[in-house]
Amino acid sequence: MVQAGMETSQSVEACVPSAPVTTARHAPTPESSATPFAADADGCDLVTVPARQGLEAVDILRRGAGDSVGPVLHDDGCDTLGFVVPAGTAAGWDVPGSTCTETDGRGSCLNPEPPVEGSDWLLPPGEADLATDPAVLRAALGEAARLIEAADNCR
Repeated sequence: MVQAGMETSQSVEACVPSAPVTTARHAPTPESSATPFAADADGCDLVTVPARQGLEAVDILRRGAGDSVGPVLHDDGCDTLGFVVPAGTAAGWDVPGSTCTETDGRGSCLNPEPPVEGSDWLLPPGEADLATDPAVLRAALGEAARLIEAADNCR
């Protein structure tokens, strides 16, 4: 799935752990949202977020109407989660505190083995949709950031 020679798109705003993380200013747009791909068609991109925000987003997506979350990776240190999204998502991805890695259509077949050494599936292919819709993911990450900020402000 994720191979050498990838390009990444990262938000220009850095994710600073002590500062509140929010995606509220970044509403979904038609240009940066694509429909889920067929496993052997266009490949996939990978949106990587901090684990806390990613786990909240997975919960939000799984509570939503229907199955709207695709395969999700986690690293061995459980520091980050990676959401499989349709190829081309990286070109329009602008969510602060996240990175979208472009695969250029390579490695389009998702298999049960984790694609990157030192990672494992939180939601493996076959148990989830083929990809998470970028607009739905963007909204879930925004809601997750707001929930985390509210929880942190209650301490």
